[in-house]
This record gives sequence, structure tokens and C-alpha cells, in this order.
Amino acid sequence: MRIAVMGTGGVGGYFGGRLAAAGADVGFIARGAHLAALNDSGLRIESPLGDAHLTDPRATDDPAAIGPVDLVLFATKLYDVESAGRLCEPLIGDDTLVVSFLNGVDSEEALAAILGERHVAGGVAYISAEIGEPGLIRHHSRFARLVFGTMDGSASPRLARFEALCRTAGIDAAVTADIAVPIWRKFALLASLAAVTCLTRLPIGPIRDVPESWRLAQDAVREVVAVAGAMGIDIGDDAVDATIETMNGLPDGMKASMLFDLERGNRLEVDWLSGTVFRLARAHDLDTPVHRVAHAALRPYVDGYSADSSAKS
Repeated sequence: MRIAVMGTGGVGGYFGGRLAAAGADVGFIARGAHLAALNDSGLRIESPLGDAHLTDPRATDDPAAIGPVDLVLFATKLYDVESAGRLCEPLIGDDTLVVSFLNGVDSEEALAAILGERHVAGGVAYISAEIGEPGLIRHHSRFARLVFGTMDGSASPRLARFEALCRTAGIDAAVTADIAVPIWRKFALLASLAAVTCLTRLPIGPIRDVPESWRLAQDAVREVVAVAGAMGIDIGDDAVDATIETMNGLPDGMKASMLFDLERGNRLEVDWLSGTVFRLARAHDLDTPVHRVAHAALRPYVDGYSADSSAKS
């Protein structure tokens, strides 16, 4: 099975690296200093589940150099979906599946508009990982899981093969017949975690320690679940309680990936997280005050921010 990783960041670098380390045929698409480091000194993974070092990964910034593959592990930032989707075109063969492992709820629709519905599947990555430095993927906890499925719920021999390949590589992976449910359930957690950790500039531990901020986090979860319900998406009667329980069990130092970006002055995914919650809520005559305020407060940082570069004379 030939695999291409579109976006060799925390998600793509970790899972693609694990697959390659187990002997899978994996090509990595990256750019800039990260690509240079991959080609110079390889791909390194630091993880509580065990470190790894691919000394000679097949890495490029040109998908045409890889050519058609069986499956694309699509793991870019949300703001790169359209441009990266177009870059996927040389990777697409007759039966290629592009599995989106992004944090939002509409990347599959955007990719289908570019590549065609039959080439797009949905996925959820449960992991906290980042590019620690060029060439290094730093994994922060012991959980690392993939769930994926076709958008119409049909069986896919290709996804079944990918599941088996993941398990051979020691990756916790599963195919589901209703991928919309895990996508939205993760979105309830991720969008809420991103909102409150970025608003407070704190990891989840100190947020839980203060009743007012912990209540804010729980309200953020309730807002997302209410939006899903208004859209007719049944993510389970336990969605609120289960998501809050998961958030309550996160390590004290857990931060949303968007907070890492905020701290580094990078671009933010806020328009696709709290911004999407707010936009969809408004379309259904709902008010989502936590996500509305989070979107407004973080919007000045959406294209990145540096105190030095923004200083005015």
C-alpha cells in the first residue's frame, strides 16, 4: 500500500513516521526548514510511546515526485485545505482515497469540491503532537489514535487495508461506519479546548482549578453540541457529559495546538474552530457566547502576530 502524507506536522509526521518505521511505503510532503531537515538528518519522533528515527525518509515539496498513491493521509492546517487539496491532484489515481485528519467539521466538503467525493474520506486523529523543531515531531502524551470512514458509510476495502497496516505499525486505529459522529464529538472537545486555553493562555490544569474558567470550558462544549443538534447531527445523548469527562481527564499541561501557534506568533485556525461554531449557530438562530467571544478576541491574531513587527512608530 502506497501512502502519501500531505502535511508532515504533528499528526502527519507522527502517524506517517510510525507507518514508515514499520516498513510501509510512505512519502512525506513538507516545505521550508522542516523539509530541509528531513532530507538532511531524517525524521525524528520523541514520544512517551517510544522514540523513532527515520534516517532517510522520502520527503519532497512536489507531490508529482511521489505520483499516484493508494491513500493520502491529509493533515495540514485548516487554513491550507484548499491550496493543499489542489496540491494533492498528482497523488490521485483511479481509486485513491484522501483521508482528512483535520480538526474542523467541513474539510471533507472542501476537499470533495476539489478532488471529487469518491476520493475523500473522513478521519479523526486523537493526539497531542507538534513540530518541536525542523525534523522533529514531539508527541506529548500516551494517547495516539486514528478513526476513519467513508462519508456515506459504505464499506471500503482500502480503508480496511489501511486499518490493518496501522495495527501492524502499532497504531491504535479503527474504521467506523458513521464518521460524522467522531468528527463532531472531537470538534466539541477540540474547539472548546482551543477557545479556553487560548483565551486564558493557560493549559487545561489551571483552568480546571478555577470554578469560573472551568465553567467557561464546559459551556463551550455545550454550545458545540447544541449546534450539532440544530443541524440534525445526532452525536449521542451523552456527548456533553462524555466530552467534559474527557476534558477533565486530560493531563494538567495539555494545551490545544492552537495555543502553541498563538504562543509562537503563527497563524491560527480560529476561523475554522470557534468561528465555525459561531457561524453555524447564527445560521440556526442560536447564540454561542463563549465561541463568539473567543472568535472575536483571537481574530486579531489569525494571520500571526509579533509584538516587534506590529509595533508602530
